[in-house]
Amino acid sequence: MHQWSWLPLAALLLGSVQAQAQETPEPHNRAEAVKIIADLRKIVAPKGLERTEKLRIGGIDQWVSVRSRDLRNPVLLMIHGGPGWVAMPTSWYFAQGWDEYFTVVQWDQRGAGKTYVSNDPATVAPTLTVDRMHADTEEIVQWARKTFGKEKIFVLGHSWGSILGLTLAENHPEWLHAYIGAAQGIDAHESERRGWAWTLEQARAAKNEQAIRDLNSIAPYAVGKTPVPVKAILLQRKWLNVFGGAAYKRPDASFEGAAVKLSPEYTDEDVRQVWKAQDLSVERLLAAVLTVDLTHVKRLKTPLILFLGRHDYNLSATVAAEWFAGVKAPSKQLVWFEQSAHEMLAEEPGKALLSLVRYARPIAERAGDAAPDGAR
Repeated sequence: MHQWSWLPLAALLLGSVQAQAQETPEPHNRAEAVKIIADLRKIVAPKGLERTEKLRIGGIDQWVSVRSRDLRNPVLLMIHGGPGWVAMPTSWYFAQGWDEYFTVVQWDQRGAGKTYVSNDPATVAPTLTVDRMHADTEEIVQWARKTFGKEKIFVLGHSWGSILGLTLAENHPEWLHAYIGAAQGIDAHESERRGWAWTLEQARAAKNEQAIRDLNSIAPYAVGKTPVPVKAILLQRKWLNVFGGAAYKRPDASFEGAAVKLSPEYTDEDVRQVWKAQDLSVERLLAAVLTVDLTHVKRLKTPLILFLGRHDYNLSATVAAEWFAGVKAPSKQLVWFEQSAHEMLAEEPGKALLSLVRYARPIAERAGDAAPDGAR
């Protein structure tokens, strides 16, 4: 073929693109924006799966999404934080590429996201307890193991989800290839104290008199074992966010929350209700969650991987790192995200994917639970 014979075809294609470009640019609305994202991430692989479905977990309807380019790959269940800070509707951004190496399950917990919308809040609200959330976690892991025919899976718990995940790893190591903790919670009261002290230090350095007054108004903060009032927690978080303790060099994590509006898994009604759901979860669970103390976990029988944001003061990275240094496990790996605070999966998504492929997937490969090399 003559080296220039492709030019007419290229000109034809370019002309088509230019004609489209001259039309009113899309997207005009949420539906058009969501379709663009959905088309970009559509799974067409013959051995793949792309599904969002409702399950019966803990006596109520709960929602999961499943994405996999090859169902022979290991299952990775993500347990989101908050309480109520759903990960499914922002995973189109931060989890891009995960489904090439894992069968990824995102789960909207009881009282959160799509699961909130599918149930009567008045009926579910009394069941929003830490014990019930642990039981739901065990059920969802059992569902994943059975559904995908896996003896073991990976569990990645972020923030509040890391408390659920680490407890699961302690109680049922036989279900896991490894446990992956992101922004790991260990000693909630100590984390709160360190976060409050850091925030006050930043306020003084910035000469922010309002912040100083607000923080001093809740002192002494997180002393003893008494639950901290939600009002005091939210005031501490307000200023901690402003000074970049939740998202590095950002005043809050709204940049990530805004991505919910573009979720292909979420309907317009899901989007409208998502923050109302989070408010219910916070009201019912946050004070109890921030009394959790997992320092008694000295030994695990499953490999351990931690993702910690170097600048995370929302859930103290130093508390987690101190615990990691002493805990015993068949193998363990600590990954520091140097340009992140609490939201490292969204702040450094490339490093998150690389770390999962580098440190987690080989564990499954050695167990024979992965698609053959070259299958992707």
